[in-house]
Amino acid sequence: MKVKGTLIGFTAILMWSLLALLTAASGTMPPFQLSAITFAIGSLPGVLLLIARPKRLALLKQPAKVWLTGIGGLFGYHFLYFTALRNAPAVEAGLIAYLWPLFIVVGSALLPGERLRWHHVAGALCGLGGTFAIISRAGIAFDDAYLIGYGAAFLCAFTWSGYSLLTRRFEAVSTDVVTGFCLATSLLSLLCHLMLEVSIWPSAPTEWLAIIGLGLLPVGAAFYAWDFGVKTGDIQILGAASYAAPLLSTLILMLFGFAEPSLRIALACLLITGGAVLAARDMIFRAKTSKAVAAE
Repeated sequence: MKVKGTLIGFTAILMWSLLALLTAASGTMPPFQLSAITFAIGSLPGVLLLIARPKRLALLKQPAKVWLTGIGGLFGYHFLYFTALRNAPAVEAGLIAYLWPLFIVVGSALLPGERLRWHHVAGALCGLGGTFAIISRAGIAFDDAYLIGYGAAFLCAFTWSGYSLLTRRFEAVSTDVVTGFCLATSLLSLLCHLMLEVSIWPSAPTEWLAIIGLGLLPVGAAFYAWDFGVKTGDIQILGAASYAAPLLSTLILMLFGFAEPSLRIALACLLITGGAVLAARDMIFRAKTSKAVAAE
């Protein structure tokens, strides 16, 4: 079950790697408007399942702490991320926000039954170095004038890592509850949009297709997969492997002509891939040992 959970959790990372491409293809819709629509779309599979199997509605009856954790994680992360991008340069804000995988790896030591080993931290740091190589192409220059944005980005990283770690403590809670998290996040995003933004609607069918793709994958199915992964998989491996998202995102942008190949990308590939393998060494060795025993 742990290997299965880890692999399913990794599909969330694969889906998040499509976030930049689909967002770029979605046009100029304001972020909270986009968030409201895509989270509504993301909740549809869960809503349809609940309609088809009404008995599963009982699974949504959870303690307040579960709902606060889920809504705080999904909505809080996106609210703080948008705030960071509005109040600080994207490169620096992105680098700070991507501390969350490292926070997950280190914070996992506080979870029951988990032990933090040197290769987990080393793997996460390699991934952080690879992410730095990707997003710092124009250089890094932290400025006191952007402290609000930097603070929001740090809280963003802390919020998502905290959500992921706390979700592990709610492993008995069905993943069906993510449907409710998505609906609540959509509603809160809509309220922020009405208060802070002016509506802009897509002008081309391809933009609508990109928005639907966002809702079905990186802002939809990915959260269900992540919930299942952190509850049943190896959260330390998932934390370190999460640094693959910006790498895969960049490679996909290159494939579609939105970015150019470079030595910097090659270095990032080496660091992130090596870090993921290092963090997963326990699982890799366990798999080899199991095969050897089975062969005997």
